[in-house]
Amino acid sequence: MKVIQINTIANTGSTGRIAEQIGRQLIAAGHESYIAFGRRSQPGTSELISLNDQKGQALHLLKTRLFDRHGFGSQRATRHLLEAIDRIQPDIIHVHNLHGYYVHIGLLFEYLKVKQIPVVFTLHDCWTFTGHCSHFESVGCTKWQTECHQCPNIKKYPASWGMDQSTRNFRDKKRLFTGLKNAVVVTPSNWLKKHVEASFLGEYPVKTIHNGVDVAVFYPDIALNRAQYGIADNMPFVLGVASTWTPSKGLKDFIQLRKLLPETLQIVLVGLTSEQIQILPPGITGIQRTENTRDLAALYGAALVLVNPTYADNFPSVNIEALACGTPVVTYETGGSPEAVLHPQSKVVKPGDISALAEAVLAIGHSLRFQDRAECRAVAEHYFDQDKQFQQYLTLYQTVLAR
Repeated sequence: MKVIQINTIANTGSTGRIAEQIGRQLIAAGHESYIAFGRRSQPGTSELISLNDQKGQALHLLKTRLFDRHGFGSQRATRHLLEAIDRIQPDIIHVHNLHGYYVHIGLLFEYLKVKQIPVVFTLHDCWTFTGHCSHFESVGCTKWQTECHQCPNIKKYPASWGMDQSTRNFRDKKRLFTGLKNAVVVTPSNWLKKHVEASFLGEYPVKTIHNGVDVAVFYPDIALNRAQYGIADNMPFVLGVASTWTPSKGLKDFIQLRKLLPETLQIVLVGLTSEQIQILPPGITGIQRTENTRDLAALYGAALVLVNPTYADNFPSVNIEALACGTPVVTYETGGSPEAVLHPQSKVVKPGDISALAEAVLAIGHSLRFQDRAECRAVAEHYFDQDKQFQQYLTLYQTVLAR
């Protein structure tokens, strides 16, 4: 079996690592795995197909900003992708994130309909079935259930500074993404599954496969070099991790949280830019993005708690990475984020309730036992071990091909 996965990134960031982990499962089972990617990549086991056309991406960005036509640029990169598909002759095309200024969805899906190649969609957000945004929960919009118009999220990613073409985009996506002869949608959360079934993608079977974590990489008791990151010795810390600290990830909430926590409790944030680090208040230590998973696992394992104050998320990998390292999670009741909170020490609070966030952190700090950390690890091993989770994709591929 030959499978080509398509994603913005490869073997980096949460979605890139998911694609790589699925590829490893394929290769271990004797199949061929390819990943076509548009932006960043790290070496992995799958054969990579680069669609990184910087000039095309710049023009795609401009088309998005001025005309709100994200997903309808990058013609040259997409033609390169179609040539690779013709050469490889895959049995399945597995689509992850199509947004990110690297692919023309019209060229791609008109081609797939002609070739009748089976398609698996894994939706890591909501962009595929909306007329503009990748997440609508923070603005409470339900227009995507019928037809998008006058988008309240037009200035959010993928931001348009000029036109609002959410109606046109919605109609084009509905025309392109529906009508495939053999397709299935996978959602990493039950929250997103419910929304997909209410969208035009509901014509396809929808299956939930929660994201997995590499429990051999993310595990407790990895020594943390605190001096390397400027973290005070013998002082507990609250951890926040994001690949990019956009406003929806809750950076401002951490700054407010700092005011409510005692000075004896540090806050450490991973994934910040150098500019963001410079404006942090006292008591918050900023660390730039790292690709070193061992260092990241050491930070998770040494933390008192992971706080994930996300306002828009599907099923964040940081939650299960923390659990695998024996660290409880406090998160907002947002999207599928609470679906990983399966240990009683972990807690869910209402979005924006900073006082409840602080109370949850302090409650964990007062009652956390060694046994609780062991139980967090057990939750990750039982429910989110990547070998168990991503093996489900191989079973799904076989089901799709058997139709």
